[in-house]
Amino acid sequence: MVAGTLFALSLAAPADLQAGESITIAALGDSLVQGYGLHQEEGFVPRLEAWLHEAGHEVRVSNAGVSGDTTAGGLARMDWTLADDPDAMIVALGGNDLLRGIDPAESRANLDEILQAAQSAGVPVLLVGMPAPGNYGPEYESDFAAMYPELAEEYDVAFHENFLEPITAKIGAGEPIDDLMQDDRIHPNADGVERIVDAIGPSVVTLLEDLDPDDASG
Repeated sequence: MVAGTLFALSLAAPADLQAGESITIAALGDSLVQGYGLHQEEGFVPRLEAWLHEAGHEVRVSNAGVSGDTTAGGLARMDWTLADDPDAMIVALGGNDLLRGIDPAESRANLDEILQAAQSAGVPVLLVGMPAPGNYGPEYESDFAAMYPELAEEYDVAFHENFLEPITAKIGAGEPIDDLMQDDRIHPNADGVERIVDAIGPSVVTLLEDLDPDDASG
């Protein structure tokens, strides 16, 4: 998926989400969400669900990740993803757009339509960014990086800046990342997923806090 070189908020559940409602979050993404190369229980979705349970949130996270998907692929699957009537969505797409050098304007247009569809369906979103590499040039890097926060602001959705934050932080500090990556140096290993979940978990809690309990599917 994404190349290896790309790369106290309270956790108490809101009172209105502790009345026994069953909340469903659909995680729309690519191989990083799907859990490529890992045992099923080690993937992002089951580990995030376990993290939320440990934090006191009765939440089911559904896996809408497809290995190799671009933002266009995610957009094409929106009807299918929304058909399960999720209470909220995590949108984590863009890594494969980077690998293919897709024009950021095209990626942005796809994400825009995804957010439009979610908004029309009344489904709150956590938009998750991906880090752009410098090898495409500064303009590409700038345009790609800017689309996530700009779209999050435009649609007033929750935002987590970087899916691979724990990995890129180690790269930025000049530290090796072998302990967090699979042998392909593209996908996180089980330890890497745990770090990613620990980093993104509070942002998912923010998403839950924005939910209307009357919209809970359970």
